[in-house]
Amino acid sequence: MADGTQTIVTNRRARYDYDITDRFEAGLVLTGSEVKSLRNGSAQIVEAFVKVGRDGLDLMNATIPPYEMGGYSNHEPRRPRRLLLHGSEIEKLRKGMEQKGMTIIPVKLYFKNGRAKVEIALGKGKKTVDKRQTIAERESKRRLDRLLKSH
Repeated sequence: MADGTQTIVTNRRARYDYDITDRFEAGLVLTGSEVKSLRNGSAQIVEAFVKVGRDGLDLMNATIPPYEMGGYSNHEPRRPRRLLLHGSEIEKLRKGMEQKGMTIIPVKLYFKNGRAKVEIALGKGKKTVDKRQTIAERESKRRLDRLLKSH
């Protein structure tokens, strides 16, 4: 827990599937049972995406399981959740989405100073060839590191 930040979940698949250009920190509008469930450390954002609407951004398909002690007032696990950003940041994201192939991906879900935040990124989907190139670069870097370590 460095500088008041506690990571809940990261989307490791995002770096593999997308070429990430810009990153933004957004607040989340959550219910009480959602916050308690997140404090237990359970959520999934692998299938999640950000939808740009007329009045802002929504986090779609993010799964926050129901809180065990929630009772009748529990939340729906896959409901859309409002993202809180400054107007200028929303405009940057809107302009980025207008470019062909660009999308907004949630990269990390975390608590910062007691508030739930999501790190979203503007990225372009990689083709299979690009993924192979990424794997080849990673493997060559590992080989180099092993050689340097052995000498």
